Amino acid sequence: MAEAERIIGTPDTPDAAGDGQERPDAEQEQKQAPERPRGKRRVAVLFAVALFAYLLDLGSKMLVVAKLEHHEPIEIIGDWLRFAAIRNAGAAFGFGEAFTIIFTVIAAAVIVVIARLARKLHSLPWAIALGLLLGGALGNLTDRIFRAPGVFEGAVVDFIAPKHFAVFNLADSAIVCGGILIVILSFRGLDPDGTVQKD
Repeated sequence: MAEAERIIGTPDTPDAAGDGQERPDAEQEQKQAPERPRGKRRVAVLFAVALFAYLLDLGSKMLVVAKLEHHEPIEIIGDWLRFAAIRNAGAAFGFGEAFTIIFTVIAAAVIVVIARLARKLHSLPWAIALGLLLGGALGNLTDRIFRAPGVFEGAVVDFIAPKHFAVFNLADSAIVCGGILIVILSFRGLDPDGTVQKD
């Protein structure tokens, strides 16, 4: 009986050959198999977050242009927070209006870098952070390409106006939130591929 079990093999024993070589390989394959789908899921999360941030920004800007531009600002929380439509030729929060084309190139470069980084992405927090950056960059890049005064020189639509602060939009907010999350992840030693760097 023992000899038969050795030849046939059982779930609790090594493979039928009994050499112990193939089973570790099978276990290794089982461990590696989930890595690919998990990586693909992280990439899917990245693009889902980016799409959500982009559409939210695009929809808000369309609404602002249609309903608020050339009208009086709307007070949300007294004079502490208002919605006031402006056109911003500079970077986030109105900085650097003389360098519109440069900011356009930078935004395009950020998008390319994120797309390349997505290939080795295995971290959910990094997927969310990069998705926010990608969605925000795409939102403002769309304005720079399609809005007046011209292609790659378009002015970004800003409308969120806190008291004593620059006017910004939802794309700027997504970029800032994504950047803050990346800083936090970097301080914690978490890399985009899911590994943790220890001091």
